Amino acid sequence: MTLKNSLLVCAITLAVSVLSACNKDGAAAPAKQAEVNSVPVEVALAQRAPISASYSGTATIVADHEAQVVAKTSGVLKKLYVEEGETVKAGQLLAEIDDADARSKLAQAEAQMHKSEATFAHAEAAIPKQLIPQFEYEQDKFDLAEKRAAREGAELQLAYTRILAPVDGVLAERSVKVGNMIQANQNVFRIVGMDPLQAVLNVPERQLGILKGGQAVQLEADALAGRKFTGTILRIAPVVDPASGTFRVTCQFHDQTGTLKPGMFARIDVIYDHRDDALTIPRAALVEEDGETAVFVVDNAPPPAPARKDKADKPDAKTADAKVAPAAPGFVAHRKLVKVGYSEGDKIEIRGGLDEGNRVITVGRNAVRDGTAVQVLEDKAKEGKEKALADKSAVGVVG
Repeated sequence: MTLKNSLLVCAITLAVSVLSACNKDGAAAPAKQAEVNSVPVEVALAQRAPISASYSGTATIVADHEAQVVAKTSGVLKKLYVEEGETVKAGQLLAEIDDADARSKLAQAEAQMHKSEATFAHAEAAIPKQLIPQFEYEQDKFDLAEKRAAREGAELQLAYTRILAPVDGVLAERSVKVGNMIQANQNVFRIVGMDPLQAVLNVPERQLGILKGGQAVQLEADALAGRKFTGTILRIAPVVDPASGTFRVTCQFHDQTGTLKPGMFARIDVIYDHRDDALTIPRAALVEEDGETAVFVVDNAPPPAPARKDKADKPDAKTADAKVAPAAPGFVAHRKLVKVGYSEGDKIEIRGGLDEGNRVITVGRNAVRDGTAVQVLEDKAKEGKEKALADKSAVGVVG
């Protein structure tokens, strides 16, 4: 026999010995094969939790009121009293225009008025004695009224040299500098109201019967990640825009801190219903197929049927003395149709098809079918529950 033939015979003998050892009790090989064929998955528990129903949309934050402050008279800007970013009150002095010309015109108007007053006083004394005609008396009377009106106009022009804030708010923009020549009706300042703030949502018409005035809303601005602000629905438009199929919902927010700013882009959630004790699962567990919504539930696999023993097979002494190891527990996935309800974040409400405590597949669900053997790699819900119990026990011991 050559060396090559000797090696071949040894290899065949070794393979036969290994196969005989693995199948000696008839269970080791099938168990190993079943473990290899199992699909690894992660699961979560169907459990009770509060959940809220909400409509989400995006909008730009706007001011409740805004005013463009314009100059009502012409002249050189003499003095500024406020700067951009400052909070102002209605009636507060913002700037002054040189008033020399306005004061001169007021003095002239007052002189003309006093002259007319003297003339009319003479006419009043003369008319009872019929020293002047009635026509002259009436003319003097109307002339005095005209001169008084001119004086009031001159006083008003003098007052216009003092530029006042028409509304409360924050000075958002200053368009002039000291020394500039200001023309009548020229924009000088822009004042924006910071409280309250508003956001207008364009909501699909199917939500018309759900949203109501006074409902709570929650706002989160992109520029202020992690911070949430609460508000209410101020008003709802009574008509639907036929072009877009939406209606306007105006939300109002009070931010005493001044953190929110007009112009910020924000996400708004309108909470219109809430359930304190809903059966929920992670959204990742849902499977949408053929217009049906389903989940895969992990159950214990049924025990394998006992193997038939041949009478001719007689266990040797070593096999008879050895204890048979119990089979490892197996799991199988079952597809179940479910009825879903509200959704919030990464959880969704289940209104039918599941029971509390069912384990649903969240990772690996696309690789299984009804009846597929699975291997649970990580049961996050179970670990979380055990951790909570351990923490509670620790608190009890410390107390």
